[in-house]
Amino acid sequence: MMYSIAIYMVSILNLNLKGKTAIVSASSRGIGRAIAYGLAREGANVTILARNKEQLYKTAKEISSATGSEVLPIIADVTKKEDIEIVVRKTIDTFGTVHILVNNSGGPPSGYFEDFSDSDWIKAFELLVLNPIRFIRLVLPYMKKQKWGRIINIVSVSVKEPIDNLILSNSLRSAVVGIAKTLSNLVAEYNITINNVAPGPTFTSRIKDLIKAQVKQKGITEEEVKNAWTQKVAMKRFGKPEEIADMVVFLASERASFITGTTIQVDGGYVKSLL
Repeated sequence: MMYSIAIYMVSILNLNLKGKTAIVSASSRGIGRAIAYGLAREGANVTILARNKEQLYKTAKEISSATGSEVLPIIADVTKKEDIEIVVRKTIDTFGTVHILVNNSGGPPSGYFEDFSDSDWIKAFELLVLNPIRFIRLVLPYMKKQKWGRIINIVSVSVKEPIDNLILSNSLRSAVVGIAKTLSNLVAEYNITINNVAPGPTFTSRIKDLIKAQVKQKGITEEEVKNAWTQKVAMKRFGKPEEIADMVVFLASERASFITGTTIQVDGGYVKSLL
């Protein structure tokens, strides 16, 4: 009996990612890095990309050494169409296909409606909306052909509960949710799932920048700003990048094969709505 239970538990824990190939954007540090590490730990080959060459290659070496998986680093700016094309082409040349796409990026500047020009909105649109659209457009043919794919978009809890002074992010990340929900219904027959993960306040360089901006805007201390953030979280703390990554790795696995078109927050209880 105990032997049977042990076999069952091993089966549950096997995420079946060995030999799969993943692209994780903005992955030299923070949440993207944690996701790339989590996928590599489960046996996936991973393409990572970022603009900073030194940090990118350092991260690739660290992940490869720690996991034994192959990591392909590519210098790229996700707001540039040609860079995205290079990332997908080099991934295909190296690994033969793409099974998993994780759309991740930094966030646009904080501020209120009156603070932003047309140019600011266009830049934010290219970063948050066109970026995942371009990646999805390029990888879908491979996923359809192999009848297996996982697309996960990293958005924000702001798609469920708008965050004060983040109007660019609140607006445009919600567009990604609309795209994902619509497209998920169209590709489900190919065994392709599309989901969104919405991190709550997570202690990364992005949250540090937002904290600095609020210190300047409100004239209060950094500690007061941090407390204001964490008081909204039921667990009274910031999240860790690894905690976001665990959800992404699960959604990328065979164990999440019947989950699609969803937006799942990993937020320590930040969002108070029922849905």
